[in-house]
Amino acid sequence: MHSDFQQFLQDAEDHYLTNAEITDFKQHVSALEQRLQTYELLRDKEQQIWQPIADQLEATCPSENAQRQEKALQHWISALRYSAMAMLSNNPEFLRHRLLEWLTDVVQAHQLVDLEYQLSQLLEARLKEVLSAHQWTLIQPYLTQTQQILVGNDLVTAG
Repeated sequence: MHSDFQQFLQDAEDHYLTNAEITDFKQHVSALEQRLQTYELLRDKEQQIWQPIADQLEATCPSENAQRQEKALQHWISALRYSAMAMLSNNPEFLRHRLLEWLTDVVQAHQLVDLEYQLSQLLEARLKEVLSAHQWTLIQPYLTQTQQILVGNDLVTAG
């Protein structure tokens, strides 16, 4: 987001923005507004998103240790929050630096990859129910980035 607006502000320092620049600026503002609405919806409906996922995970993996399920859920709750912030700021590097660098090692150390993959699939299905198609397209690249890094490209492309 910062870089989206940075150039406009720099250009406006030495001249008034042209009509074309103002049109571009308005498009960036509109895109930011759409990302903000999606962010707010994810924030406001967090419990409504996660409770059915937790219930379904427990039902589909009854033999899985409850602590491992809880740990995987905590990872993806964090992943969704960070993905939402990366989407809001339109900055995939934010996601990589703030979340994925430390969480990848945690997932692999606790041997949670299969459980994390299943959880990512449940999250994707749930978000497609909760979000509009446009809102899904805004958050989806960040969730895909998270999934590819956490569970590996092989599982993501196979799923």
